[in-house]
Amino acid sequence: MRPTILALGFLLAGLTAAERPNIIVILADDQGFGDLAANNPQSKIATPNLDALAKGGLRFTDGHTSSGVCTPTRYSLLTGRYHWRSRLQSGVLGGFSSPLIAKDRLTVAGMLKQQGYTTACFGKWHLGMSFPITGGGFADDGGEYSKTPKNVGAIDFAGDIAGGPVDHGFDTYFGISASLDMPPFVWIKDRRMTEIPSATKTWIRTGPAGPKFEAIDVLPSVIDHAIDFIDAQKKADPAKPFFIYVPLNAPHTPIVPTKEFQGSSGISPYADFVKQVDHDVGRLLASLEKQGLADNTLVVFTSDNGCSTAANIPELQKAGHEPSYIYRGNKADLYEGGHRVPFVVRWPGKVKPGVSNALVGQIDFLATFAEITGASVPAAMAEDSVSFLPVLRGDKPEVRQGIVSQSINGSFAIRDGQWKLCLSAGSGGWSSPRPGPEEAGLPPVQLFDLSKDPGERKNLQAEFPERVAAMKAELEKTIARGRSTPGDDLKNDVEIQLIKKSPAGKAKAKKK
Repeated sequence: MRPTILALGFLLAGLTAAERPNIIVILADDQGFGDLAANNPQSKIATPNLDALAKGGLRFTDGHTSSGVCTPTRYSLLTGRYHWRSRLQSGVLGGFSSPLIAKDRLTVAGMLKQQGYTTACFGKWHLGMSFPITGGGFADDGGEYSKTPKNVGAIDFAGDIAGGPVDHGFDTYFGISASLDMPPFVWIKDRRMTEIPSATKTWIRTGPAGPKFEAIDVLPSVIDHAIDFIDAQKKADPAKPFFIYVPLNAPHTPIVPTKEFQGSSGISPYADFVKQVDHDVGRLLASLEKQGLADNTLVVFTSDNGCSTAANIPELQKAGHEPSYIYRGNKADLYEGGHRVPFVVRWPGKVKPGVSNALVGQIDFLATFAEITGASVPAAMAEDSVSFLPVLRGDKPEVRQGIVSQSINGSFAIRDGQWKLCLSAGSGGWSSPRPGPEEAGLPPVQLFDLSKDPGERKNLQAEFPERVAAMKAELEKTIARGRSTPGDDLKNDVEIQLIKKSPAGKAKAKKK
């Protein structure tokens, strides 16, 4: 559904800028569906603040990212366009990678800014930035996200950074360029580093770091800056709505809970870190209450993908905690545990609290927020975004029939109601069967009936060949059209490979 003024009905009739809701999107990093206690009756990790948010809002049980890993998810969330239409066909970017979002691409922030919102981003960007090189040009890791660029010594660390949040619709930014285990380890404010990364530090990876920068300070500092922004907005112009995007660094590696939370779960450092995420989100929500803004603020809490294997999942399971709840797989996977995530929307007085089984995606934020604010989205933008405002209002039980997901190696999956087709023999990610030898002898595709088999254990591809063919054809159409919403066909940025060959398959093909 595309937003139009006529479609807004009673909700937005005559709304002034002051009556439009503030919007806050909180994106946890690697927090599994079952790591939100409201989603998991058997959870062993207490999340009282997030549970309260879920109780006061609409909790979606079928909410999805576009990918099992972070960079592609962030691209889709902010642009309303599937990430695989861009140059990124697998994996993630690094701390020194060039920008993924095109200069002229509309983002959620840019759209809301046009609607009179003050926009801010606090936290982990991980969508690429252009670091200036002395004498001209910019550094680039060449796609080797785990490595520091060879010309890192030529970077002008005191110069302006291009292609970051403030060049994509945000008025202000404070955060880190990528994951907390990716250099450069330094705070960035708007377009400048807050200190020259003259030191070398290691958090899993080694690289340039600010002498004052410490990983353990990042999560509380991100929340502190968001709270300060809310306080400043209330004082400066309480009638002007704001949008805050808060992409957290946690509970992703390095797993560094502060002293207050170390050992607090009685389970593991990861569980401690999840408890800290809950606490810090609680601090942010409390600031809205303090400033009298809670009733006119739409708050979203979600995660960029499922729980990572770095969390030591066997240790969590030994304590009786399943981070993916009843779902198969975890971060990086094509299975539900990779991309079915916590997904809560609270908007007091507008969204009736409860639970929804509607299929929704983070890719739908742009269209949804556009309809809420009365914005008109250009036909060539947000080409995969569908407004789920009718679900929030209670007008419709669902607005989507299907959605497309990808694993870390770029393998595709498509939903059609209760049915899910995976164009891979295995997970496409980190859980078994992994791409390569583990897939030997398995059918090339997997078809699951999620209504009867949410754990994706029974492959029905041999029993329903017609459904496999129809869903594959629908995916091919979605790719070829350059969009999945009504409108003229558009172009993808690159040619897209429908079936991803495993490393073993590539080696075999090369040998021939």
